[in-house]
Amino acid sequence: MTDQTTHSPVAALVDALSAPSASTRLRAAMAAGTRPDPALTDELIRRCRIEPDFFVRDMLTWALTRLPADVTVPRLVVELNSEIPQARSQSLHTLSKIGDRSAWPSISSTLLHDTDDEVARAAWRTAVALVPDEEVTALAVELARELGRGHMEVQRSLSRAIVELGDAALGPLGAARAHPDPVVRIHVAATERLMEDPDSDFGAEAGTAC
Repeated sequence: MTDQTTHSPVAALVDALSAPSASTRLRAAMAAGTRPDPALTDELIRRCRIEPDFFVRDMLTWALTRLPADVTVPRLVVELNSEIPQARSQSLHTLSKIGDRSAWPSISSTLLHDTDDEVARAAWRTAVALVPDEEVTALAVELARELGRGHMEVQRSLSRAIVELGDAALGPLGAARAHPDPVVRIHVAATERLMEDPDSDFGAEAGTAC
């Protein structure tokens, strides 16, 4: 008698999420989100650490947002301590999409000042999304410490995060106007311009700083 063992739907999706073809992995991630199953949580998070394709990673995040937050958030928080930068950045991105403020205490100063630009950018966005009202001013001070950092897109990300904090950012920006580094001062000016006019050309304002 032939032993006819068939894969369960979960096992089949796990296999497809690791397929050589990015299009196959994308379809698998979409299927995981369309039919959310908590049994896939760990595998979806594992794939976030190593998935090379941006569109697949974004679909993995979407699939995770379809699962109960009490299942995903604790596991994603663990990823914030990973030695793999992509694990940290993708976990942050996913937490920002889930929007569960119970994750806020895990958005550490270390993440906000991570040496990896993509991790730091994700941390800025996530912090702004999750920060409780009583912590907004303290977050503005932390973000202002990063003024002048990196290339144009890094600076644009930081400025947008700071702008989202509204009036709480005015004091830290004002203090940074006197910074001895001209790159920081130019970034401050570009950020203040963005606060005044969200449709302004950030590149024209900050270009000489990069």
